[in-house]
Amino acid sequence: MPGIQALKKRIRSISDTRKITNAMFLISSNKMRKAKADLDRTRPYFEALRVEIKRIFRADKMPANRYFYPTDLTKTVTGTYACLLITGDKGLAGAYNYNVINKAMELLADGEEIKWYVVGEYGRQLLRQRGIPVEKSFLYTAQNPTMDRAREISDILLEEYNRGTFVKIYIAYTDMKGMTDEAQLTRLIPFHRNQFVTPTVERPVNAPFEYSPSAEAVLDCIMPSYIAGFIYSALVDSFCSEQHARMTAMKSADDSAEKLIEELSAQYNRLRQAAITQEITEISAGARAQMRPKKEN
Repeated sequence: MPGIQALKKRIRSISDTRKITNAMFLISSNKMRKAKADLDRTRPYFEALRVEIKRIFRADKMPANRYFYPTDLTKTVTGTYACLLITGDKGLAGAYNYNVINKAMELLADGEEIKWYVVGEYGRQLLRQRGIPVEKSFLYTAQNPTMDRAREISDILLEEYNRGTFVKIYIAYTDMKGMTDEAQLTRLIPFHRNQFVTPTVERPVNAPFEYSPSAEAVLDCIMPSYIAGFIYSALVDSFCSEQHARMTAMKSADDSAEKLIEELSAQYNRLRQAAITQEITEISAGARAQMRPKKEN
């Protein structure tokens, strides 16, 4: 059993660690709130783009476009895939990083060649440990998602896609739904046309829309912006999910530290009381010994 001084040092050490976990909880909470506010400010623009894409598909003849699956759904799209993997730069966030990486590994089941594009130091290190080559590492931090970075990622992926380097682009990220985090593996392009089907609750438009110079040209102009917006949304969602996972981990660590401090404090008090009792007993015994009459020789 540890001594009183050892217990005292351990309690002090755990208390100091608890201060750190509590500070990390508060920092993550503040970062998550700011990131969600940024996303909410930009979301209406990309929702408007989605509406415009839906309007194009209201035409009698849906235009063919390289960003969409062929209208003949019997045709399959095979070839090299690209996957944008979004992780954090560090741990201390529970299973956040492992969940999204394991989700991305599901692509390997298709048997196709995959070119990996990674945001986040944790994902880069883990892929390297597994011997998986990385086509492109975006070296800026995952802690500061911006629209400029999303456009840069989108431009690089679309350039290779238009060149025919790969036939599908997937994105592995973590989506924050309410107060739960869920790893997602989403095909970014090509789109299925039913992703832009008009909801039944939307008011129908009787007069057809006219597009200049053509609906195909408009789609070619809109889709890069829409894809960049999707990537930005995934970056922010992943960042918010990471902060939420870190908040949960730090709260759990804080609760565990509090419980451990209570147990150690009880043990410390028992040892201290035992030591005090022993000292009182020794003093009482010494006093009684002094009060006994000395035998005469």
